[in-house]
Amino acid sequence: TRATSRTVSTGQLRQATSSSKRRTHSGEQPYACDEPDCKYRAARASHLEQHKRKHSGEQPYACDEPDCEYRAAQASDLERHKRTHGGKRPYACDEPGCEYSTANVS
Repeated sequence: TRATSRTVSTGQLRQATSSSKRRTHSGEQPYACDEPDCKYRAARASHLEQHKRKHSGEQPYACDEPDCEYRAAQASDLERHKRTHGGKRPYACDEPGCEYSTANVS
C-alpha cells in the first residue's frame, strides 16, 4: 500500500499554529499548575505536563539496557543517559592538541 499525504493550505497551517505562536510572542501562559503554592504557568500544555512530574516524581522514560534501572522524567534526560552505555562521546574539546571528549554537554 502506498502512504498518502494530506496537503494543508497555508491558511490551514496558519490557523493551526496561530494560537501557540501568539502565546510565544505575547507571553500568554494559560496553563497553570494546580499544586498548592506552585505558581508555575506555561504557554503549552505539554510543558505543564512535564512540570507536573516534578511534583509527582513520575519517571515514565526507562533505559532499555540490560541490568540498567535508570528512569527519567524527561525523554531528553533518557537520551543523554543512553550515551553512557554506547561509549559515544560526541562532544570534543576544540582546543588544539586536546583529545578530551564527553558524552554530555555540561
